[in-house]
Amino acid sequence: MIAIIDYGMGNLFSVEKAFVKLGAPVTVSGDPRVIAAADKVVLPGVGAFGDCMHNLQQRGMVEVIRSVVASGRPLLGICLGLQVLFQGSEENPGVAGLGIFPGMVRKIQAPGMKIPQMGWNSLEYRTPSFLFSGLDEVSYTYFVHSFQAVPEDPELITAVTEYGGPVTAAVGRGNVQAVQFHPEKSSRTGLSILQNFVAYRG
Repeated sequence: MIAIIDYGMGNLFSVEKAFVKLGAPVTVSGDPRVIAAADKVVLPGVGAFGDCMHNLQQRGMVEVIRSVVASGRPLLGICLGLQVLFQGSEENPGVAGLGIFPGMVRKIQAPGMKIPQMGWNSLEYRTPSFLFSGLDEVSYTYFVHSFQAVPEDPELITAVTEYGGPVTAAVGRGNVQAVQFHPEKSSRTGLSILQNFVAYRG
Protein backbone atom coordinates (compact mmCIF):
# COMPACT_ATOMS: atom_id res chain seq x y z
CA MET A 1 0.00 0.00 0.00
CA ILE A 2 1.20 3.51 -0.90
CA ALA A 3 0.17 6.13 1.66
CA ILE A 4 -0.08 9.81 0.73
CA ILE A 5 0.39 12.00 3.80
CA ASP A 6 -2.52 14.35 4.43
CA TYR A 7 -1.36 17.20 6.65
CA GLY A 8 -3.84 19.81 5.42
CA MET A 9 -1.75 21.19 2.54
CA GLY A 10 -1.30 20.18 -1.08
CA ASN A 11 -3.40 18.95 -3.96
CA LEU A 12 -3.77 15.42 -2.65
CA PHE A 13 -6.57 14.48 -5.03
CA SER A 14 -4.40 15.03 -8.11
CA VAL A 15 -1.61 12.89 -6.68
CA GLU A 16 -4.00 10.14 -5.60
CA LYS A 17 -5.74 10.20 -9.00
CA ALA A 18 -2.40 9.73 -10.80
CA PHE A 19 -1.58 6.62 -8.74
CA VAL A 20 -5.11 5.27 -9.26
CA LYS A 21 -4.64 5.72 -13.01
CA LEU A 22 -1.56 3.51 -12.74
CA GLY A 23 -3.57 0.85 -10.90
CA ALA A 24 -1.51 1.24 -7.73
CA PRO A 25 -2.99 0.55 -4.28
CA VAL A 26 -3.09 3.99 -2.65
CA THR A 27 -4.67 5.72 0.32
CA VAL A 28 -4.69 9.32 1.53
CA SER A 29 -4.41 9.59 5.31
CA GLY A 30 -3.71 12.02 8.11
CA ASP A 31 -3.37 9.17 10.63
CA PRO A 32 0.28 8.61 11.67
CA ARG A 33 -0.50 4.92 12.31
CA VAL A 34 -1.60 4.43 8.69
CA ILE A 35 1.52 6.17 7.40
CA ALA A 36 3.74 4.13 9.71
CA ALA A 37 2.25 0.89 8.41
CA ALA A 38 2.47 1.72 4.69
CA ASP A 39 4.84 -0.02 2.29
CA LYS A 40 5.66 3.26 0.53
CA VAL A 41 4.98 6.87 1.47
CA VAL A 42 4.41 10.03 -0.57
CA LEU A 43 4.97 13.47 0.98
CA PRO A 44 3.31 16.06 -1.29
CA GLY A 45 2.96 19.75 -0.64
CA VAL A 46 2.29 23.26 -1.83
CA GLY A 47 2.47 26.46 0.19
CA ALA A 48 4.96 27.80 2.70
CA PHE A 49 7.80 25.83 4.31
CA GLY A 50 6.94 27.01 7.83
CA ASP A 51 3.26 26.15 7.54
CA CYS A 52 4.13 22.71 6.26
CA MET A 53 6.49 21.92 9.13
CA HIS A 54 3.96 23.27 11.66
CA ASN A 55 1.22 21.04 10.28
CA LEU A 56 3.48 17.98 10.18
CA GLN A 57 4.44 18.57 13.82
CA GLN A 58 0.82 19.13 14.90
CA ARG A 59 -0.29 15.89 13.26
CA GLY A 60 2.50 13.77 14.70
CA MET A 61 4.04 13.11 11.30
CA VAL A 62 7.64 14.25 11.78
CA GLU A 63 8.88 11.20 13.68
CA VAL A 64 6.75 8.90 11.53
CA ILE A 65 8.43 10.20 8.37
CA ARG A 66 11.87 9.81 9.93
CA SER A 67 11.05 6.24 10.98
CA VAL A 68 9.83 5.37 7.46
CA VAL A 69 13.12 6.67 6.04
CA ALA A 70 15.19 4.81 8.66
CA SER A 71 13.33 1.57 7.90
CA GLY A 72 14.43 1.68 4.26
CA ARG A 73 10.91 1.99 2.89
CA PRO A 74 10.59 4.20 -0.21
CA LEU A 75 9.61 7.83 0.37
CA LEU A 76 8.72 10.22 -2.46
CA GLY A 77 8.68 13.97 -1.80
CA ILE A 78 6.83 16.23 -4.23
CA CYS A 79 7.37 20.02 -4.55
CA LEU A 80 7.30 21.38 -0.97
CA GLY A 81 7.65 17.76 0.10
CA LEU A 82 11.17 17.89 -1.37
CA GLN A 83 12.08 21.14 0.38
CA VAL A 84 11.12 20.02 3.89
CA LEU A 85 13.53 17.07 3.62
CA PHE A 86 16.31 19.62 4.18
CA GLN A 87 17.41 21.45 7.33
CA GLY A 88 15.68 24.77 6.72
CA SER A 89 14.57 27.37 4.21
CA GLU A 90 15.14 31.05 3.52
CA GLU A 91 11.36 31.25 3.12
CA ASN A 92 10.90 30.88 6.90
CA PRO A 93 14.23 31.44 8.70
CA GLY A 94 14.52 29.66 12.03
CA VAL A 95 12.04 26.91 11.15
CA ALA A 96 13.74 23.52 11.21
CA GLY A 97 13.00 21.09 8.38
CA LEU A 98 13.02 17.32 8.67
CA GLY A 99 16.81 17.29 8.30
CA ILE A 100 16.88 14.05 6.33
CA PHE A 101 19.28 15.65 3.86
CA PRO A 102 21.95 18.19 4.88
CA GLY A 103 21.54 21.53 3.17
CA MET A 104 19.20 24.49 2.86
CA VAL A 105 16.41 25.72 0.61
CA ARG A 106 17.19 29.07 -1.00
CA LYS A 107 15.37 31.63 -3.15
CA ILE A 108 15.92 31.08 -6.86
CA GLN A 109 18.35 33.67 -8.22
CA ALA A 110 17.41 34.19 -11.86
CA PRO A 111 17.97 37.83 -12.92
CA GLY A 112 15.57 38.88 -15.65
CA MET A 113 13.36 35.82 -15.13
CA LYS A 114 9.95 35.72 -13.47
CA ILE A 115 9.77 34.25 -9.99
CA PRO A 116 8.13 31.87 -9.30
CA GLN A 117 9.22 29.62 -12.11
CA MET A 118 5.87 28.46 -13.44
CA GLY A 119 5.33 26.14 -16.37
CA TRP A 120 6.99 23.36 -18.32
CA ASN A 121 10.75 22.97 -18.35
CA SER A 122 13.20 20.26 -19.35
CA LEU A 123 15.17 17.98 -17.04
CA GLU A 124 18.93 17.47 -17.13
CA TYR A 125 19.84 14.28 -15.28
CA ARG A 126 22.72 14.24 -12.81
CA THR A 127 23.21 11.50 -10.18
CA PRO A 128 21.24 8.39 -11.29
CA SER A 129 17.79 7.87 -9.74
CA PHE A 130 15.38 4.99 -10.21
CA LEU A 131 12.64 7.59 -10.71
CA PHE A 132 14.06 8.49 -14.13
CA SER A 133 14.56 4.95 -15.42
CA GLY A 134 13.42 4.62 -19.02
CA LEU A 135 12.63 8.31 -19.50
CA ASP A 136 13.43 10.12 -22.72
CA GLU A 137 16.81 11.85 -22.84
CA VAL A 138 14.91 15.15 -23.02
CA SER A 139 11.84 15.15 -20.79
CA TYR A 140 9.63 18.05 -19.72
CA THR A 141 7.85 18.43 -16.38
CA TYR A 142 5.64 21.08 -14.78
CA PHE A 143 7.13 23.45 -12.17
CA VAL A 144 5.65 26.03 -9.79
CA HIS A 145 8.24 27.25 -7.27
CA SER A 146 10.23 30.22 -6.00
CA PHE A 147 12.77 28.27 -3.92
CA GLN A 148 15.23 25.47 -4.65
CA ALA A 149 17.12 22.96 -2.52
CA VAL A 150 20.88 23.52 -2.21
CA PRO A 151 22.29 20.29 -0.75
CA GLU A 152 25.63 20.27 1.05
CA ASP A 153 26.50 17.23 -1.05
CA PRO A 154 25.98 17.97 -4.77
CA GLU A 155 25.72 14.20 -5.38
CA LEU A 156 22.23 14.38 -3.87
CA ILE A 157 21.02 16.23 -6.96
CA THR A 158 19.51 13.76 -9.43
CA ALA A 159 18.22 16.35 -11.92
CA VAL A 160 18.36 20.07 -12.62
CA THR A 161 16.39 22.38 -14.85
CA GLU A 162 17.66 25.53 -16.54
CA TYR A 163 16.10 28.78 -15.30
CA GLY A 164 18.60 31.61 -15.35
CA GLY A 165 21.15 28.94 -14.44
CA PRO A 166 20.85 25.38 -13.13
CA VAL A 167 18.04 24.94 -10.59
CA THR A 168 17.56 21.80 -8.49
CA ALA A 169 14.73 19.74 -10.00
CA ALA A 170 15.14 16.49 -8.05
CA VAL A 171 17.19 15.02 -5.23
CA GLY A 172 17.61 11.58 -3.79
CA ARG A 173 19.65 8.90 -2.10
CA GLY A 174 18.61 5.28 -1.82
CA ASN A 175 15.01 4.88 -0.67
CA VAL A 176 14.42 8.65 -0.35
CA GLN A 177 13.72 10.43 -3.64
CA ALA A 178 12.06 13.77 -4.24
CA VAL A 179 11.10 16.03 -7.13
CA GLN A 180 10.57 19.79 -7.16
CA PHE A 181 8.15 19.60 -10.09
CA HIS A 182 4.65 18.12 -10.06
CA PRO A 183 4.66 14.64 -11.63
CA GLU A 184 0.87 14.45 -11.26
CA LYS A 185 0.64 17.44 -13.63
CA SER A 186 3.45 16.36 -15.96
CA SER A 187 1.55 14.19 -18.44
CA ARG A 188 3.23 10.99 -19.69
CA THR A 189 6.61 11.83 -18.18
CA GLY A 190 5.09 12.39 -14.76
CA LEU A 191 3.15 9.13 -14.88
CA SER A 192 6.33 7.28 -15.87
CA ILE A 193 8.12 8.74 -12.84
CA LEU A 194 5.29 7.69 -10.52
CA GLN A 195 5.23 4.23 -12.15
CA ASN A 196 8.95 3.88 -11.40
CA PHE A 197 8.19 4.68 -7.76
CA VAL A 198 5.38 2.11 -7.70
CA ALA A 199 7.66 -0.53 -9.23
CA TYR A 200 10.68 0.15 -7.00
CA ARG A 201 11.66 -2.78 -4.78
CA GLY A 202 14.89 -1.49 -3.29
